[in-house]
Amino acid sequence: MTATDNGAAGAPVPPQAMRRQFEEAGSVIVRGLFGYDEIDRLCAEFAELRASGPVPGHFEPLTPRGDGPADPLHTHPRVMQPHEISAAARDLLLDARLRTVLEGLLGEEVLAAQSMFYFKPPGARGQALHQDNFYLRVEPGTCVAAWVACDAIDRDNGGLEVVPGTHRMDLFCPEEADVERSFTREYVPPPPGLTAVPVDMAPGDVLFFNGSLVHGSGPNRSADRFRRSFIGHYVGRSTRRIGRYYRTLSMSGDRVPLPESEGAGPCGTEFAPHGPH
Repeated sequence: MTATDNGAAGAPVPPQAMRRQFEEAGSVIVRGLFGYDEIDRLCAEFAELRASGPVPGHFEPLTPRGDGPADPLHTHPRVMQPHEISAAARDLLLDARLRTVLEGLLGEEVLAAQSMFYFKPPGARGQALHQDNFYLRVEPGTCVAAWVACDAIDRDNGGLEVVPGTHRMDLFCPEEADVERSFTREYVPPPPGLTAVPVDMAPGDVLFFNGSLVHGSGPNRSADRFRRSFIGHYVGRSTRRIGRYYRTLSMSGDRVPLPESEGAGPCGTEFAPHGPH
């Protein structure tokens, strides 16, 4: 996996090389965009949120049943739209460093559409290969993800895999995923001649990728390593329609309503749809 390495947190990012790689491969890494201290504070915020209990519509852990081992994703489900309940999450979603990179990649003003935080503890299932715009249904064009690593991430603890080149293709009709390996139902197999490539990341690295890029992750097979991550989804200001689950904001934090597109769903299927976030 090739990447753009910008050195220490806050160092200038070479926009032309980054945009060229993004257009050619469908993704680009910016190394060290956030400092370790910032990531530690963010993780502490989510540890506190988990300890304080459920937040309906955002964070809904399930009580273990029976005598068998608990599903790690029942006790540590991902947090949906945390920017609506956490100032720290909102600040990260709308961070000026992300805005600079995103606008360099898209060539226009961007709007924030969604945030998520994954704990992904040891033993947790992954998410089968999929395309984000299958869920967001951005029209015209597609969305862009900013995937912020909050731990050292590799294949052992369920790191991301991407299929370069699929960002130039249309949305695929998914097959049914292996529920032993994936907490979501949809699976997009790599097209003939293309393969999934693992992406290793350090805390504070950010992977930016096209919403049509096929990507996913395997289970966390490590004994004691979490794979925490914060994800923001964004669209260009020229977007005309988006799915009803996504409440778009300007990067200044102002609500920017967009008409609803058809066929959209919440990003993933471990929760039943429950209306707009």
